[in-house]
Amino acid sequence: MRRETGSNDYVIQVYADPADIDATQWNDLLEAQPSATPFMRLEYLRALHDSGSATAETGWTPQFLGLVEAGRLVAACPLYLKTHSYGEYVFDWAWADAYQRHGLHYYPKLLAAVPFTPVPGARLLARTPQHRRVLLAAMQQLARDAGHSSAHLLFMDDADQAAARQSGWLMRSTVQFHWHNREPEAYRDFADFLAGLQRDKRKKIQQERRRVADAGVSFTELQGEAIDGAAWDHFYRCYRHTYRAHHSTPYLTRDFFARMADVMPDHWLLIVAMRAGQRIAASLIALDPERRTAYGRYWGALEAVDCLHFDACYYRPLAWCIAHGYRRFEGGAQGEHKMARGLMPVPTSSAHWLAHPQFAAAIGEYLQSEGEGMARYLDELEAHAPYKHG
Repeated sequence: MRRETGSNDYVIQVYADPADIDATQWNDLLEAQPSATPFMRLEYLRALHDSGSATAETGWTPQFLGLVEAGRLVAACPLYLKTHSYGEYVFDWAWADAYQRHGLHYYPKLLAAVPFTPVPGARLLARTPQHRRVLLAAMQQLARDAGHSSAHLLFMDDADQAAARQSGWLMRSTVQFHWHNREPEAYRDFADFLAGLQRDKRKKIQQERRRVADAGVSFTELQGEAIDGAAWDHFYRCYRHTYRAHHSTPYLTRDFFARMADVMPDHWLLIVAMRAGQRIAASLIALDPERRTAYGRYWGALEAVDCLHFDACYYRPLAWCIAHGYRRFEGGAQGEHKMARGLMPVPTSSAHWLAHPQFAAAIGEYLQSEGEGMARYLDELEAHAPYKHG
């Protein structure tokens, strides 16, 4: 399916399948962005779709936007028609409830985001600010034409924020926790990192790691093609088991990870926990080798071991990042507990356009108040930084 609207200068195309987009042109646009991430590569987005993870059947109907000039893609973004708010990590359930209480439909809505991936970065792939604004205007027009309630842009970078503000979208802030390597002199090793923490934080981490070691747990690190089929199978078993333990269903299929192993093998680090010769847990870390950034992504365990989650998902990845000269480790959405492990608060942004004028005004007032509260919250967090003064 392809719908087109145009002017003398460009054509806007709507793609119902990411496979219909030229991957080279899309990825060239991505690499031109200062805040590119591997999760916006077309191979990643295609794998989500082709594996059955993000499809119309799971509530994610692709409607990718492309801005074409002279037959070439000059701007693009991943856009979905959503029938729920799962897998987004910017919560608007209260907005949907308010619509329902007033006899209105909030779903379906349009969402520009990477499914199940709360990683900040470029969402509007464009070479000029004007092209970003064109993409936003196209989202609004698509929503109006179809009678959708709203359009949303999640975990965007500074350039996307500027375009959204200029286009009159409502802005929202949330917080994540990221670790940054020391500058200008990087940490020599994990012990050097610990030495920079306040005594109580350093002692707590040492105690937690000791509990894991005393429980007889050891770790193996597998990177890239060293993650074979058996290791991927073990990881997925752990991942699925942990979801089920919380009475939930994994967003991602086993086929998605098989596709990652095939088309993006160099972007993954698997930390496997073992006890008595058996694999009992796994932490999957995404890598951006070019930009020296790592991302905590997925975790699962078949056995309960005290503090194993902290070691496998924070301490081992941080030690790996230090050993390999990585600049940043992003710990994922939410989680004040990450501060005690050396990850500091970082504001993240989303933008929202609502078709209903009264709801847009009401939500705008709410977001203004929420934003002021978020600013105070960030100040409070900064005041409790785990690092030594100076």
